[in-house]
Amino acid sequence: MNKVFPDIPALNTSEFAIEAEEMVKKFGSFVANDHLNFSVSRGEIFGFLGANGAGKTTAIRILCGLSKPTSGKIRVAGYDVFTQTEKIKKRIGYMSQRFSLYEDLTVSENFRFYGAIYGMRRANIKEKTREMLNRLGITELENTVIASLPLGIRQKLAFSVAIMHTPEIVFLDEPTGGVDPITRRQFWEMIYEAAASGITVFVTTHYMDEAEYCNRVSIMVDGKIEALDTPANLKMQYDAASMNDVFLKLARRSVKSEK
Repeated sequence: MNKVFPDIPALNTSEFAIEAEEMVKKFGSFVANDHLNFSVSRGEIFGFLGANGAGKTTAIRILCGLSKPTSGKIRVAGYDVFTQTEKIKKRIGYMSQRFSLYEDLTVSENFRFYGAIYGMRRANIKEKTREMLNRLGITELENTVIASLPLGIRQKLAFSVAIMHTPEIVFLDEPTGGVDPITRRQFWEMIYEAAASGITVFVTTHYMDEAEYCNRVSIMVDGKIEALDTPANLKMQYDAASMNDVFLKLARRSVKSEK
C-alpha cells in the first residue's frame, strides 16, 4: 500500500490497457526502442522512467498513434498501433512536457477548443468545464487568459483538459516539471482521482520521489527496459533506500558496461 496516497485502487490484472511485445523503433541505424516488453493494467498508474535520450518520448509517441514502430506487437485500448491509430486517438488523453494549452485563449475557450477536438457535444463541454473548475476551486478564473495564470494552475488545467472526455488512458509526459513541491503533491492527488475513476495513467517523470506514487515502474536505459516492478520490489531487488538509488545503480551499471 502506498504510504503517501493510501487509497490507490487495486489493479484489475485480467485486463490490459496497453500491451507491448518486442517493440522496436529505429531511426536509421539508431535503435531508440530496443525490444520493449511490458503491459499496463486498466486503472493502473504506470511510471515510465529513464534519463534524457533513453527512448521514453519515442515510446509514448508510438503508443499515442503518432509514430509507427519498426516492429513488434502493440495494442493500446485494445487497438493495434499499426492499423487502428485513429481509434486509439479517440480513447486517450495526452499532456506534453511542454505546456499544452493555448496561452492566448481563456480557460473556458481552451476547454471548448479541446472538447470540440475530442468530439464532445457543446452541452457536455460546458458541463465538464464547470465540473473541472469546481474541482480545482477556480471557477472565478473561467474567463482569464491562460498566459496570466501561475504555472501550477496552468498545469492542473492542462491535466483537466486532457481527461475532460474521460479517456481510457491518459499519457503524461513529465507533467510536473518546473512546479513547486506543494503543487506537485496536489497534481498527484488529481492523478489518483483519475485512476480511481478508472482512467489508466501512463506517466514519465524526472522526479524519482514521484516513482514511489506509481503502482509499478519501468526504468529505461539506452533504449531498453532494464527494470520493471513495484517501487517496493525494485528497492528490495537493488538493495536501495529510494527509487533514486535504484535509478543511479542502473545508470552506473550502464556506464560501466560501455567502458
